[in-house]
Amino acid sequence: MALSQSLQQKLLQKLSPQQIQLMKLLQVPTAMLEERIKEEIEENPALETVDEDQDAQDGELVDEFSSDTDDEFETEGTDDEYDNIDISEYIGDDDDVADYRLKDENYPDVDEKQTLPFKIESTFHETLLEQLRMLHLTEKDQKIAEQIIGSIDDDGYLRRDIDAIADDLAFRQNIVASVEEINALVKQIQKFDPPGICAQDLKQCLLLQLERKKEEGLDVDITIRILSEYFDEFTKKHYEKIQKGLNLTDDDLKTAFNTIIRLNPKPGGNVGDNNIGESYVIPDFFIHNNNNKLELTLNSKNAPDLRVSEGYRDMLKEYDRGSKKDKRQKEAVIFIKQKIDAAKWFIDAIKQRQNTLLTTMHAIMDYQYEFFLTGDETTMKPMILKDIAERTSLDISTVSRVANSKFVQTEFGTYRLKFFFSESLSTDSGEEVSTREVKKILSDLVEGESKKKPLSDERLTELLQQKGYNIARRTVAKYREQLNIPVARLRKQL
Repeated sequence: MALSQSLQQKLLQKLSPQQIQLMKLLQVPTAMLEERIKEEIEENPALETVDEDQDAQDGELVDEFSSDTDDEFETEGTDDEYDNIDISEYIGDDDDVADYRLKDENYPDVDEKQTLPFKIESTFHETLLEQLRMLHLTEKDQKIAEQIIGSIDDDGYLRRDIDAIADDLAFRQNIVASVEEINALVKQIQKFDPPGICAQDLKQCLLLQLERKKEEGLDVDITIRILSEYFDEFTKKHYEKIQKGLNLTDDDLKTAFNTIIRLNPKPGGNVGDNNIGESYVIPDFFIHNNNNKLELTLNSKNAPDLRVSEGYRDMLKEYDRGSKKDKRQKEAVIFIKQKIDAAKWFIDAIKQRQNTLLTTMHAIMDYQYEFFLTGDETTMKPMILKDIAERTSLDISTVSRVANSKFVQTEFGTYRLKFFFSESLSTDSGEEVSTREVKKILSDLVEGESKKKPLSDERLTELLQQKGYNIARRTVAKYREQLNIPVARLRKQL
């Protein structure tokens, strides 16, 4: 078949580099935005932050010598002046221009996986190894103990089989250790702090903590018997079987119960860097109630002052004024123009990010106006992403990116924007209400129930239907699970 050429027209939808950059910036929360800007400044020397103090000093000097400096210094608004520079003589035909105008190979995709900064301190395993050094062990036992500690999970449990630990020692360290030797060292490590460490299951973990309390002189014999003989019944809250089997009074059972709930089921979670501690949310928006009029402001960290470097603009102008047009100058001009374009793209993306955030949040605030005034969840309206997308003329995916990663601070607390979105549910009168309202009422019913006789899902359904909500029992069960409320049997207390 002979080769031939043909002309075809195709309609394609492609995202520009600016659009991709904007989508990634929209997903970045305020807490990470400053770090993202620092990364961009490090990668692009043509981008810089505005130094307010320096700008103020420059402004004073310009005012003082205004009569002499009008012709020498450029005024604000000349940021785009370098765009008028003709660089065709440096770069030749259009094929040379396309690469740097359409993409920047020096800018890799931003890794969207963000990590939280933690304070530097001894890790959980390092804490155990420090206690191990205080024991007088032979070289062999020392290595076996280190292997055991290395096999402990971050929550403090030793879930690896003893036989598997023995195999690891034999194949990896050429140490032959019996199961009895390993178990003996496991028992010594179980005496380390925090209590309950190196347990092989929850039952053993709790019993180890109770044994430590007994050594300290506390009377926990009944509690130890309950966990040793009736652990399954206790976890399922079959208190009648426990009382009957151990011949306990209500006070005895209540005292044992209060002792057990104060034990730590994850002893390793409180040691070293496994304990993340309190997490702080930096809000993206602030809503203030000014005499029953809501005022929305954007966190100042979302609106940083950025500009194109004066030095890079001056360098481009100097190359344009130069008479020698060699290959080195061509490469320098292309590099400078590329960096300036990338800086302008990033500045425009930050500004567009601010506008998109404010537009979306204004629409949410107007839609849920009553809630932001009163803080009452029962006043919330059913709202889905499509409702806000129609009001803002934004794509649903854009609204979703904003809602999933942003927070707003009100006088009633700080909320994730996703909190304000909910489906609708019909009442007896035909009115549509937010499922958030139903969940709030459901939560109030559970909170006000008798803990000795918790409300079943059937009874909760009846109470909601009496209030006028058409809801099925399986829907109540679904909402209860979403609220992390256990079933009635597990909510029962003594």
